[in-house]
Amino acid sequence: MSQGEQNDGPATALPVTLEIYLDGTPANEVRPTAVAHRPGPLGLPRPYWVLWGGMLLNCLGGTVFFLLGVYLTRERGLSTELAGLIISAYAAGGLLAGPVGGVLADRLGRRATLLLGTATAGTLMLALGGARSTTGIVVLAPLLGFFTALCRPPLLAAVADVVPPEDRPRAYGLLHWAINLGFAGAAVFGGALADHHFILLFLIDGLTTFGYGAIVLACLSETRPAAAANGGMPAARRHLLGSLLAPLSDRRLVRFVLIQLLLFTAFTQVIVTLPLDMRAHGLGMGAIGRLLAFNGIGIVVLQPIALRTLGRFSRVGWLAAGALFVGLGCGVTAFASGTPLYVAGILLWTLGEIGFATGSPAIIAELAPTEQRGAYQGTYQLAWGAASTLAPALGALVLARLGSGALWLGGLGLCLLAAGLHLRFTGQPPAR
Repeated sequence: MSQGEQNDGPATALPVTLEIYLDGTPANEVRPTAVAHRPGPLGLPRPYWVLWGGMLLNCLGGTVFFLLGVYLTRERGLSTELAGLIISAYAAGGLLAGPVGGVLADRLGRRATLLLGTATAGTLMLALGGARSTTGIVVLAPLLGFFTALCRPPLLAAVADVVPPEDRPRAYGLLHWAINLGFAGAAVFGGALADHHFILLFLIDGLTTFGYGAIVLACLSETRPAAAANGGMPAARRHLLGSLLAPLSDRRLVRFVLIQLLLFTAFTQVIVTLPLDMRAHGLGMGAIGRLLAFNGIGIVVLQPIALRTLGRFSRVGWLAAGALFVGLGCGVTAFASGTPLYVAGILLWTLGEIGFATGSPAIIAELAPTEQRGAYQGTYQLAWGAASTLAPALGALVLARLGSGALWLGGLGLCLLAAGLHLRFTGQPPAR
């Protein structure tokens, strides 16, 4: 377990300067209070594989969100507009969950926050499946989004706790691979079940979420470093509001989050707006589903190969490459009117997703002081939450008013800007 501590003052008469360089192991990574974890498969410690297995199980049951719009319109008889608002409310619930989940992970511990999130999200999932009134659905959706997203910061912080800095990109990459493998399996079984027993999707999703919590409860000890558990956070930041706002005083973190917001604004379009563009070009729902499946298949097949290649470059380098590939995928899609160019665009932004999904959490873990690892990961989650909430409406507006060419070329421009800003600013050592 690695730590990123800095002393409040020099222990001797000699001045000491601790620096973080993102292209290598951080200079403030020390292990004086670390708990030794014996290596497991692929050289990664056993607690990491507990987290990995729990997340895989959870994602295998996570079919509801992908089919929530169909459920609300077909099963509950809601209008398309109201169904869209409910899905946006679900995403908005996750917007605040990042900072709150991160602070809870630092104050209560990673294990306790994961147990809180999984127990509550599983219960709310079952309640949503049983809800028959529109009011009940509207109330439950944002709460479910909040507690589902609450689990992400403690998960990412726990990986940083137990995995050495040099192995973190690989560890986060394998975690991202498991998430996509789980969702790919969920999509296959969920689509088949939805035609006959839609309520089973809610039951399976809730039970697998409970299963994730049971694995954490039975197999995972607390990973929070001793310095953080013993009150290593400065007194001004021990209050809840101070803890929530503390990461925002780090200009490097804020700048990183804003750059990623540019990237995620473009990337969200390939998740939400791309099916609308495909539909406008005459593709049927079956063809659209098969094309979008290339993303999950591409990650499962390409990510192990890409991680070996990306290991030759700096973390910032492959983060910028990820933004570039997402942009190229958007650029190709601007000229797509049939299957071949859509496939090319999907494969390009899939490579980009591999780059930023593996590099970003590792960089955040390096920026974060040991006692604020959860809070930093939660603050980073704001970028994705904001993009998921705002970008769909923005993309639909551009698509309707200016056309698909403007939408995808605009995405290309945002990604190129993000790549350039990462190369310019993210790799710089901090100012003294």
